[in-house]
Amino acid sequence: MSAGLFELRKDPITGWWVATIVDRDFDRSRFARPATPVDDGGDCQNCRLPPGDGVRMRVLKDCAFHMVGTEHERDELDRGIAQITVADAKAAGSWRTIAAPPGEHRSLAQVGDVAEKMLTLARGAVAEAAAAGQTDYLQVVQNWGAEAGARTNHLCLDLYDLPLIPHRVGEELGGAARFVIREGECPWCRLVREESRSRDRLVWQDSSTVAFAPWGSRSPFEAWIVPRVHQADFGRADDAAVRATASALRHVLGGLGVSLDGPPYNLVLHTAPLRERVDATFHWHWEIHPRLREIAGLELATGLPVNPVSPEAAVEQLLERGIT
Repeated sequence: MSAGLFELRKDPITGWWVATIVDRDFDRSRFARPATPVDDGGDCQNCRLPPGDGVRMRVLKDCAFHMVGTEHERDELDRGIAQITVADAKAAGSWRTIAAPPGEHRSLAQVGDVAEKMLTLARGAVAEAAAAGQTDYLQVVQNWGAEAGARTNHLCLDLYDLPLIPHRVGEELGGAARFVIREGECPWCRLVREESRSRDRLVWQDSSTVAFAPWGSRSPFEAWIVPRVHQADFGRADDAAVRATASALRHVLGGLGVSLDGPPYNLVLHTAPLRERVDATFHWHWEIHPRLREIAGLELATGLPVNPVSPEAAVEQLLERGIT
């Protein structure tokens, strides 16, 4: 049999399928990929703005998103039929960044309590957006390396105040609700329990947090960081949960750095929508998606993610080389 057998795996929450290649030996040279620095011309704006010495919040755009919908709806908007005030636009579409202290261009795995301070600011931003009740979702992301879409070498978290619920989160919301009806428990709570027990895809754990490669990993070395205690809204996480999450992120990202020479990645927060109460069915968590390959034709044509490294093989590499 030629190498390249696809094993079709189904995500237990969303029901989406992933094609995982399971009969190919892991070749580190194909995936060890240091993140490429961003060419900023020697001028890091996040070192200068806003002024200050510690972790800071910087507003990049007051109105980053202009909701137009379909082409027909956009034409109606252009004719002035559905205009909104500048104040409403500011509340509904901001793009901000949480910047580490000036000169901090190291990765999140290397910064000690700075990571906790950044996550604390992110938690506060989610809570404030929920209290304002003017938008649907606050997306928190980190882009590390030019391949991951970073626009700066500075350590930062970007915050996007969205007038919609992201598709991936929407699929998780629906899938989790169906799972709870069918199984009687939160799917992430079950994953935490089962991954801790089986250890087949367990990356790291402590008394508060579990990190694992999901069964249906969409990309090589994908990892989820999930708190053991059930809670839907990251904005309501207590200080201990934030501290534990920061520790878990440092461990997992540090392991990726050692195993794959500091690869580019996207870090994303999945939390409850701002104007919906999903306490019983959702479970906030962070996802790490290393950017180690290009999207090919099969994925573009079908929407079926193709993962050339099984999550079990990825975890084996991480435990052998990087996670302590």
